[in-house]
Amino acid sequence: MKSGTPGSKLLQGAFILSAAAIVSKLIGTLQKIPLQNLGGDAVFGIYNTVNPLYTMLITVAMLGLPSAISKFVAEASAGGDEAEGRRVLRLSAVLTAVCGIIIGILTYAGAPVIARIVGNSHIIPALHTSAFGLAVVPLMAAVRGYFQGLHNMLPTAVSQVVEQSVRVIVMIALLLYLTGRGAGAAEIAAGALLGSAAGGAAGLLVMLLFWRRHRRQTGGRLSGKDASAVGQTLLSNNAAAAGRIKRASAWQLLAYGLPVMLGALAVPLIGLVDVFTVPRLLSPAYGETASMAQFGIYNRGLPLVQIVTMLATSLSVVFIPALAEAKYRGDDALIQTRCSLSLRWFWLLGLAASVGLAVLAEPVNLALYGDAAGSGTMMWLAFTAAGGTISIISAALLQGLGAVRAPALHLLAAAVLKAALNLLLVPQQGITGAAIASVAAHGFAAALNCCCCCTGRAICGCALQ
Repeated sequence: MKSGTPGSKLLQGAFILSAAAIVSKLIGTLQKIPLQNLGGDAVFGIYNTVNPLYTMLITVAMLGLPSAISKFVAEASAGGDEAEGRRVLRLSAVLTAVCGIIIGILTYAGAPVIARIVGNSHIIPALHTSAFGLAVVPLMAAVRGYFQGLHNMLPTAVSQVVEQSVRVIVMIALLLYLTGRGAGAAEIAAGALLGSAAGGAAGLLVMLLFWRRHRRQTGGRLSGKDASAVGQTLLSNNAAAAGRIKRASAWQLLAYGLPVMLGALAVPLIGLVDVFTVPRLLSPAYGETASMAQFGIYNRGLPLVQIVTMLATSLSVVFIPALAEAKYRGDDALIQTRCSLSLRWFWLLGLAASVGLAVLAEPVNLALYGDAAGSGTMMWLAFTAAGGTISIISAALLQGLGAVRAPALHLLAAAVLKAALNLLLVPQQGITGAAIASVAAHGFAAALNCCCCCTGRAICGCALQ
């Protein structure tokens, strides 16, 4: 296979993904403005109650396999074995598709149970519509992981923009229709979540089109060098032996992917801590309806922070296959250089974004949402961009080196800290207390990850071998 220049591929992939992340996240941010302006803080609160649940379920349905696919495809690509990379994709696609459909059905059927746990029945329609996205988004993510493992970031970038664009178009169309006919807050929020399913379907279609073109371009080469590379393993054995290989590969993918999934759960898990604690802790002072509106005000600052963290997340997928390939070749100097540079770049990015968002909190709040409610809370939330950015990129570095358990444990500890601080601060300081707790939790996770990266094998030795 053609390898190209690793450095230039890394920079090109980073540029493509960063540009796509900025465009798609700007689109996603803009869609929340009419949602709050037209629907009100109650609709915004319901949407931001269900959305972390949806994000968590998507993460579970993906099983951490996109990162695993990226890693194993990168290693197969480095060894010149494209057939192995395709086999990894096929196996992972089946796993993610089946898991996504099952979780989608369970979410739809179990919506009343989830609503009782949250303590608000208004979220049931939104849970129903969000279940449809679970059937398509995990499969789309699996195909993205394949192309990322080949250092081809263009399909992921295009699908991100298409997914967000379709999602916003459908959401705004339903928002205008439902508000125009006087629908209630629960129904409007459900329409907003339906846009996620439409966007996921559009993104999956884009990835399948890229896959079809890629298969046509490379299909002819597989019968030559690649067939001989894997022929000894597959063609000389009987069907039972081939089945054993497939089962071993599935376990290998899951062994890598499941800890990654647990780590990825921490970001929505911190949001879920807010979902299950903040409205309940506010209810004694505000009542059930007003507490949901307060939760909507609390979430005003999150779209701006998510622009920064989405950029970090999109760029982080570049480093997983890059470090996996360097580790496969035994190039310790390249590993050290990429780790140190990426941590420095993202620390500067996160810190600059945090300061800028904090300074502009009140004018941005007025410009986007029409009033200054929650500006102090927004200022505190701005500083989650710094900790969140470092946490995301350091977790990706550790995953690329094979230390997939450490980020999961660190982020789990951060979620526990977040819950404890919410219980302490929210009754005293309201939604501002929740924002302070978020800053502390993200900073704690980032510090633990960085300690593991800097000390390397002294802490994560068993994982990095």
